[in-house]
Amino acid sequence: MGRRRGVELYRAPFPLYALQVDPSSGLLIAAGGGGAAKTGIKNGVHFLQLEQINGCLSASLLHSHDTETRATMNLALAGDILAAGQDAHCQLLRFQVQQQKGGKAEKAGSKEQGPRQRKGAAPAEKKSEVQPEGVELKVKNLEAVQTDFSTEPLQKVVCFNHDNTLLATGGTDGHVRFWKVPSLEKVLEFKAHEGEIEDLALGPDGKLVTVGWDFKASVWQKDQLVAQLQWQENGPTFSNTPYRYQACRFGQVPDQPGGLRLFTVQIPHKRLRQPPPCYLTAWDSSTFLPLRTRSCGHEVISCLSVSESGTFLGLGTVTGSVAIYIAFSFQGAFLCGCCSCYVLGLLL
Repeated sequence: MGRRRGVELYRAPFPLYALQVDPSSGLLIAAGGGGAAKTGIKNGVHFLQLEQINGCLSASLLHSHDTETRATMNLALAGDILAAGQDAHCQLLRFQVQQQKGGKAEKAGSKEQGPRQRKGAAPAEKKSEVQPEGVELKVKNLEAVQTDFSTEPLQKVVCFNHDNTLLATGGTDGHVRFWKVPSLEKVLEFKAHEGEIEDLALGPDGKLVTVGWDFKASVWQKDQLVAQLQWQENGPTFSNTPYRYQACRFGQVPDQPGGLRLFTVQIPHKRLRQPPPCYLTAWDSSTFLPLRTRSCGHEVISCLSVSESGTFLGLGTVTGSVAIYIAFSFQGAFLCGCCSCYVLGLLL
């Protein structure tokens, strides 16, 4: 499978760390920044309008939300609320998109799904933050709370539960914390890992999967340990190469209503001169036994995404490559070596 070079969709004025797509409006939400260092690099959350112009996907800046001295490192989306991980804190944002029709504002909703079709030539690149004519977007800061309390605190991951009433956070202190939405009142806290939590995933049945730097992947029901994944014991083993879990995601099983699979990525714990491969694994979501594993190359995997239908898996690497696999068979469907394709490849 040869590499393809993607078309650049958008170039942000700061390093990008987190991406989300709002399915009701088709907005691409990109966040990042230079942090608190006085380097002149801004911090912000950009709301981008996606459009099809002459058969090509285009993105234009609709709104830029300044996050002052805090770079957003991770994002989760629940309706019109964003949970943004900024240093050791979680900041909730509420955004509202309005379409102007006949001089009246109309809130964007389910009538418009995904990118809008538009005829004509591509417009000139917008240099300002002025909103396109007929479109208005407002962003409001809601509650914020500190979610990590290590000596060098950092929230590394955030996600909402299935009905968006709670969000879970994890970071460098190894604790999972659950918070009410939108008040951010803490309702549960427990120690999940010795060291950093790298990723977590919440299933619709309330089960939580966490992966950390202590080589463990654990399944929880509230704060009770249900199971621990046993990949290296059941898969390819390398006596001198310890692996750790890097990412975890639940995904639907196509054509099986209510069916779920758990997917994880395993990477070598240490980077070697001749790096061993990374691995992608599917697990039964009831028994948490491995179903299949395949090598996914020697570039270190940094993130994992599952399409809403459960048909495709997206992998991103630390060098900016993107690979897309068919979830059922792990057959490779697409590989791109262009960093700009990182934007699309992990938002399936």
